[in-house]
Amino acid sequence: MVVANESRALTDSLGIGTIRSYAAVGDSFTEGVGDPAPDGTFVGWADRLAVLLDDLVPEDTFQYANLAVRGKLLDQIVEHQVPRAVELAPDLVTFVAGGNDIIRPGTDPDDVAERFEQAVARLTEAAGTVMLATGFDTRDVAVLKHLRGKIATYNMHVRAIADRYRCPVLDLWSLKSIQDRRAWDEDRLHLAAEGHTRVALRAGQALGIEVPADPEQAWPPLPPRGTFEVRRDDIHWAREFLVPWIGRRLRGESSGDRVQAKGFLNPHEIKAQLRSAS
Repeated sequence: MVVANESRALTDSLGIGTIRSYAAVGDSFTEGVGDPAPDGTFVGWADRLAVLLDDLVPEDTFQYANLAVRGKLLDQIVEHQVPRAVELAPDLVTFVAGGNDIIRPGTDPDDVAERFEQAVARLTEAAGTVMLATGFDTRDVAVLKHLRGKIATYNMHVRAIADRYRCPVLDLWSLKSIQDRRAWDEDRLHLAAEGHTRVALRAGQALGIEVPADPEQAWPPLPPRGTFEVRRDDIHWAREFLVPWIGRRLRGESSGDRVQAKGFLNPHEIKAQLRSAS
């Protein structure tokens, strides 16, 4: 980890400046689903990024709020989370939304992107920096690989919006290390702890700070899996995760219907959780 004045020089070169407050806006990805803490909550990349940022400023001067809630669509995020982020007016907002809309049948990525841009305009008026993110490359995700072209179209919109509003971009599509199956939770839809860690490192790089490890660090080789083992794992995944996921969609339910945002968090407590989990 570089010292604070070195990291300030890096962020200043991007026109970002020192970050002393951060609000994370989004869905399950930003909430941290798949990266469990010992107390039963989730940590996730945004909380991990907050720890990196907290290390760069004087102790007890950093403020962080995670407003994300799993399962939320773009309009729900815009209605409930964006106003709160605007009210907080932090130095940094990460805004990752629209993914749950894109994977729904019949949605138009052009329409989703238009509504997304309206929210970006609101956020950039209030926050010092607004960081956006592309979607993952779903080439190897069984239930989502047929949506790869639709996700790529949305990604292009996100990049264009980022250019118009001068937003840094967390490029998840190009992060090759999270295409390894060990980066993902059992449900194959959310990142596991190591996947969230690598995303946090990439986010730090996108903000111009030096990070303590390479997010593209190679994974150790895996032993080959036979056809029977692969099929057994696929059957288990379909029974435990795919069928319930489809059931919720058919019933019009969301995994976040009874979930509250984590709200303000103390980075020192996040660090303690991470130490306990390691």
